Amino acid sequence: MLDNFSFQCVSCCSQTQARAGVFMTPHGPVETPCFMPVGTVATVKTLTPEQLRATGATMVLGNTYHLHLQPGEGIVAAAGGLHRFMGWDGPLLTDSGGFQVFSLSQLRRITDDGVTFRSARDGQMIHLTPERSVQIQNQLGADVIMAFDECPPYPAARSEVEVATKRTYQWLLRCIEAHRRPDQALFGIVQGGAYLDLRAAAAKALSELDLPGYAIGGVSVGEPADQISHTVGQTAPLLPKEKPRYLMGVGTYREMVRAVAAGVDMFDCVIPTRWARHGTVMVRGERWNIKNAQFREDFAPLDESCPCYTCRHFSRAYLCHLVRVREVLAYTLLSIHNVTELIRFNRRIRDAIVADRFAEEFAGWLGREPAHL
Repeated sequence: MLDNFSFQCVSCCSQTQARAGVFMTPHGPVETPCFMPVGTVATVKTLTPEQLRATGATMVLGNTYHLHLQPGEGIVAAAGGLHRFMGWDGPLLTDSGGFQVFSLSQLRRITDDGVTFRSARDGQMIHLTPERSVQIQNQLGADVIMAFDECPPYPAARSEVEVATKRTYQWLLRCIEAHRRPDQALFGIVQGGAYLDLRAAAAKALSELDLPGYAIGGVSVGEPADQISHTVGQTAPLLPKEKPRYLMGVGTYREMVRAVAAGVDMFDCVIPTRWARHGTVMVRGERWNIKNAQFREDFAPLDESCPCYTCRHFSRAYLCHLVRVREVLAYTLLSIHNVTELIRFNRRIRDAIVADRFAEEFAGWLGREPAHL
């Protein structure tokens, strides 16, 4: 029996399958739709927990693969768990490590038992199984943990995707068996690549297991944006309505809007902090390179309507200067704004759903061409 987990849909769009909900966790509620910043190695890059809270973030991610390599789940557990270790008292989710294994395609070998791969950190051989992934996540102590899955690349032959989808389901059964903590919700992951019949079969099989939540994985792995939207649009409505639905690794405006229209509740992506480290900012649906000469003497804030620390205190000209001289502060200030921007964007979506104006307010994003980015 799970402790302190529930999901309630509080409002639905009358023209789409978008919904506003509340996902209750042991470390507090998460209002959905929501964007979750990625803190791969127990930190959202360049941000302190206090700065992260100020962005409006409620739920944050950590990564099993990276935390296993450094510092090790034993150290995190000895510190009192991931929440205490990283100084974050809100809800946490840990990825299983499956996607990172996918990204190590030249360094790994997959069998039905698990994955053997060479660590990119120190070259040691590591064998990761569904049981081991869950054991590590049990020690890390996040509120939500993810089942170990095989993420096929794009494009991939149907035969290859069939094997990966079947293996993902079998691994999920082993994850369920290995899971030991009732204060952690184990989410299953729907795979199936671009093959919608495989996605549908996977969604049906996972739904019958009555898990506390469901994720759509294996998207944003190289396929065109319209393919992402089509796959998610056909898959999300097949998952249980009374459970949270999480689209993994997606955090661009158009894809989030279209996914919400299909019934998705939760998103994560490294985009806001990764782009910040390259001098890129997200402003009202547009993508700006703040290094550009047009900003050198522009003394306006990035966005006058944005309440973040960066927009309240600094000009575009100052941020342009910091990026040009490669000052570390630039990455913090741009990350603060970018994370705030995506969280505010999801809150705007939520408010529109509650007011039953989602389809009208986001019509430009729901059309064939994006409104901006």
